[in-house]
Amino acid sequence: MRRRRRGRPIDGWLVIDKPPGLTSTDVVNRVRRALDAQKAGHGGTLDPLATGILPIALGAATKTVPYVMDGTKLYRFTLRFGEARDTDDADGHCIGVSDVRPTDAQVEAALAAFRGEIMQIPPTFSAVKVGGERAYDLARGGRPAVLEPRPARVDRFELVRRPDPDHAVFEVQSGKGVYMRSLARDLAAACGTVGYIAALRRLRVGPFLEQHAIPLERVTASEDAPSALPDLLLPVATALADFPALPLTEAEAAGLKQGQPVSLVTLMGRIPRQADPNGGWARAMAGERVIGICRLQDGWLKPERIL
Repeated sequence: MRRRRRGRPIDGWLVIDKPPGLTSTDVVNRVRRALDAQKAGHGGTLDPLATGILPIALGAATKTVPYVMDGTKLYRFTLRFGEARDTDDADGHCIGVSDVRPTDAQVEAALAAFRGEIMQIPPTFSAVKVGGERAYDLARGGRPAVLEPRPARVDRFELVRRPDPDHAVFEVQSGKGVYMRSLARDLAAACGTVGYIAALRRLRVGPFLEQHAIPLERVTASEDAPSALPDLLLPVATALADFPALPLTEAEAAGLKQGQPVSLVTLMGRIPRQADPNGGWARAMAGERVIGICRLQDGWLKPERIL
C-alpha cells in the first residue's frame, strides 16, 4: 500500500528575501514547516553570509527547479581588499594580508579578464564533490582539497562604486554555477593584492526578481501564513517565463502528456521566432495552461518535462 505523503499539497513558488546567517536548506525547512507543505526545494544555493533572492519551489514547482537554476543570476557584492580568508568571505579566518590597494583604473583594467567564458577554481569551502566528499567537509576536517578549474560564464562584471580604498562594490550577471567568492578572490589577485567578499546579495534568479521577494518572517512568524498563501504564491509556470510559449490544441497537448511528439510541420505558423528548431526549448501551452517544457529537435516537438 502506497504511504500517504505528510503535509498539505501546495504547488507554486515563494520568492524569499533570504536573511544572513541561514543556509538555503534552513530557509526551505522553515517554509515547509510553516506551511505544512508536502514537498519543497530551492532554486539555487546562497551562502549563509548572503542575502537576497531565494526561490522556494513547492509541490509541482520542484519539477521546474533545474530550469530556474540554469537561468541568469544577478549579484551585488562588496570586495574587501587587503586580507585573505580561508572561506573567501567574511565568515572565514584570516590567512594572509597585503598593504596593496588598487586604484579604480587598475580594478577596471583587471575586470576584462573575468568577462565572458572563463575558467574558475571553486572556493575551498564549497559543495564541490572530491572523491565522494564535499570540499567544505574536507576543509573543515583540516584536509582542504585541491580543486580543478572549471568553465564559467560571466555576462557582466562591473565596478559600481568605491566607498573607500579598502572596499569596492560590484555587480555581476552570470550563468549557472559561477562562484562570486572566487571572482572576488581572483580579481583581488589580478590587482596585485588579496581580498574576500564582505557582503553579497542576489538580485535575480532567472525570472524571479527583487520585486517578487518577501521577508522570511512573513511566512514563518505568522499563524495566518497558510491562509495568506494565495496572495504570496506565484504559479508553477512562473519559473518557465523565459522560455518561448508555443500554443497547442487540446489534442496535441493530450498526446504530448502521453509522451507523443508533435511534428513541427503541423506547428508551422505557431512556432515562436525565439524558439530554435535545432534543439531549442519551448513552453508548451494549451490555452492558458502550461503543459510542460519541450525541445524542438529533428523536426519534432519532444516532451522533456510534463507538469
